[in-house]
Amino acid sequence: MKRTTRSILAVLLLTLVLMGGWRIGQAHATPSTTYWTPATMDVQPFGVWHLGIDNYFDVGRSTSSNVSSTGTQLPLAFPTDVGLTVGILPFTKVNMEVGVDMLAPIQFICGALKDCPSVGDSLLFNSKIGIPEGALFTESPGINLGIFNVGTVKNVTNMDIGDLIIGKTIPVVGRLHVGGYWGNAGSALMHEGGTLAGQVKNTGVMVGYDRGFVPVKDKDGNEYNKFILAADYASGKNFIGGGGVGVYFFFTKDISVLTGPVWFNDQDINGRWKMTTQLDINF
Repeated sequence: MKRTTRSILAVLLLTLVLMGGWRIGQAHATPSTTYWTPATMDVQPFGVWHLGIDNYFDVGRSTSSNVSSTGTQLPLAFPTDVGLTVGILPFTKVNMEVGVDMLAPIQFICGALKDCPSVGDSLLFNSKIGIPEGALFTESPGINLGIFNVGTVKNVTNMDIGDLIIGKTIPVVGRLHVGGYWGNAGSALMHEGGTLAGQVKNTGVMVGYDRGFVPVKDKDGNEYNKFILAADYASGKNFIGGGGVGVYFFFTKDISVLTGPVWFNDQDINGRWKMTTQLDINF
């Protein structure tokens, strides 16, 4: 039954991506990411499912002190983001993943609406296709093209953000990723201040970095790093503008937890800096 359900979901997700063409698209959907942004060359391997549960919350701040420059209440926490992603191409030199996220509770994205959206409106879709390092020629960088934050609420969650990322592993230093993004100017969350009346801020650059420490092997001989230092940043005064730095701890090669602070370029949208905890499971 589980295999049948997974197969149906994979087909539905792929169909949505193909029906939209390269319609670029997250209010916080998570394709493979470095930390806060998808500034990574990683793509889920074929047939490997990824479950992510991300939380972002304030620490030691009262509701009364958490207001914007215009006096509006800022979010003390984001909704929990539960995401499912899977690799869908059985090749070694090109990979592709598709995913869907559900935000709960969904009140956070009600701002521009008269009523809170339905559960269906809390769903966000993403996909990316990538070429791994060394696939094009010896020492070639990894390259991927992605879409994320494809929401269903017009003028709000339909950020439809596309990104192009190039990554390279540098011995001793770690992995570096650089690229750019472009989003839907029709979404309020791609405007300064989070309103359509604000200046359009739908493009920017993204950078990411990660390095593993304490290599270990499991009982089957698979080697992985027990800790990974990760950091990233996206420019632009919009929903995704911001970044963070934190540490992954791997319980096994397929189960990890990430924690650390995240800060934002536009506090009128996301509020002040927050802590994040992110549980990641491959199966």
